[in-house]
Amino acid sequence: MESSQENRSPDRDGPIVRPYALTAGRTRPSGSSIDLVASVLAVGDAAEAEPGLEPEHRQVLRLCRTPMSVADLASGIDLPLGVVRVLIADLRDRGLVEVHQPASAPVRDLRILQEVADALRRL
Repeated sequence: MESSQENRSPDRDGPIVRPYALTAGRTRPSGSSIDLVASVLAVGDAAEAEPGLEPEHRQVLRLCRTPMSVADLASGIDLPLGVVRVLIADLRDRGLVEVHQPASAPVRDLRILQEVADALRRL
């Protein structure tokens, strides 16, 4: 017989929910990848009327009323990064969040890259 203590997190009152249960077994987000430093912003108030959202989806939407990075979001809701990326992708697919990937600037000076590589080797 399983005790109720085995189903509880030591620092919380609620039951433990395994990450794969939150993502229905998915380990990667649908669509384009979601960078660790991407900014996530909830779109409008559609989340309040949107049926079928899990509590974790709603928590993401509440936190993203102002732009928040994926890393900060994962920390804020205390879930693994992979799970948060899947949740964000679910919301993006429903049109409930915008994900703004960081702009990448091409390095035009190979000398800088060489200096960085040399410095890393010295470590």
